[in-house]
Amino acid sequence: MVRSIKNPKKAKRKNKKGDESSSSSSIPSMPTKVWQPGVDKLGEEEELECDPTAYNSLHAFHIGWPCLSFDVVRDSLGLLRTDFPHTVYFVAGTQAEKPDWNSIGIFKVSNVSGKQRELVPSKTTAGDSDMDTDNSDSDEDSDDEEEGGSATPVLQLRKVAHRGCINRIRAMTQNPHICASWSDAGYVQIWDFSTHLNALAESETEVPRGGSSVFNQAPLFNFKGHKDEGYAIDWSPRVAGRLVTGDCKNCIHLWEPTSGATWNVDATPFTGHTASVEDLQWSSTEDHVFASCSVDGHIAIWDARLGKSPAIYFKAHNADVNVISWNRLASVMLASGSDDGTFSIRDLRLLSPKSQEEDKSLVAHFQYHKHPITSIEWSPHEASTLAVSSSDNQLT
Repeated sequence: MVRSIKNPKKAKRKNKKGDESSSSSSIPSMPTKVWQPGVDKLGEEEELECDPTAYNSLHAFHIGWPCLSFDVVRDSLGLLRTDFPHTVYFVAGTQAEKPDWNSIGIFKVSNVSGKQRELVPSKTTAGDSDMDTDNSDSDEDSDDEEEGGSATPVLQLRKVAHRGCINRIRAMTQNPHICASWSDAGYVQIWDFSTHLNALAESETEVPRGGSSVFNQAPLFNFKGHKDEGYAIDWSPRVAGRLVTGDCKNCIHLWEPTSGATWNVDATPFTGHTASVEDLQWSSTEDHVFASCSVDGHIAIWDARLGKSPAIYFKAHNADVNVISWNRLASVMLASGSDDGTFSIRDLRLLSPKSQEEDKSLVAHFQYHKHPITSIEWSPHEASTLAVSSSDNQLT
């Protein structure tokens, strides 16, 4: 983000009579400065402006109502796609003004263009610098053509009616067309979006402005056993169809898939937290082990084979723990984000089942963000890289 003067009229202009170089429409240029969140303060006449050159690819779409949650739907186009243009499928749930106005969107964005940058700039000699300067304009033009920079991305969308706002939505890892949604009405539903995904895969027609028609579709399964609404939900990466869901009444329910596209949900919840369960994450190496975080400031590690109480329960932050992420490449690492803007990384091998013992698992603790952490996720390709988003409007 860069800073600019909000109202250029405040900058007084002086035009000398007879000065042909001056113009009444000219605006004095103001220096561009990088804005540092939490460090810099905006002046009364300043506002933030996005600098597109900071991004390899940046495109915006208007889809109607805001969405609190989305999830990328795995496709069959390949795992390591580095060359533009790109195609991505994802699902998102709306937060509409009235319950009946909500829907789940199944999206396809194709022809996503951008610029391919070198991670480490190549070194040039002094003689090459003049040549580079002379050819800079032509290089910039060719970059757009080579990387599809002048092309327009295509958004395709199909909507499925959903009563109530969608707090969280997740696509199953093994069968991405199967999605689970948490409603603010207090129930969890399982959906089969294969028809919509197939239709999007075969179509290249862009969605006209104003959206698309809404399909009325019955869910595969509907669970109303939670005592309150919730946000925590996660599919097992190891056992297809296995699911855990957590609510604002401190309860966690385990779902087991059965034949006939249905589920058995254990009516007896896992209990141990003293406040709302905010997020859940399955282990990437153990079929029956998962982690949870809560408004009570604690993280719990559960083993479904050992009963309904946590195997390990420890204080993770001094405020609400909003989100957690279990590293899929380094399975001993767990990251967590808090309401106080901090996020931490822990080595699960150093956790003790005895709560009274000193917690030695903390590997790193970051205090960069100034507002609540809203999402945290490890990279699926680099074990030491993670992304963190915050209410301070930053993604780091």
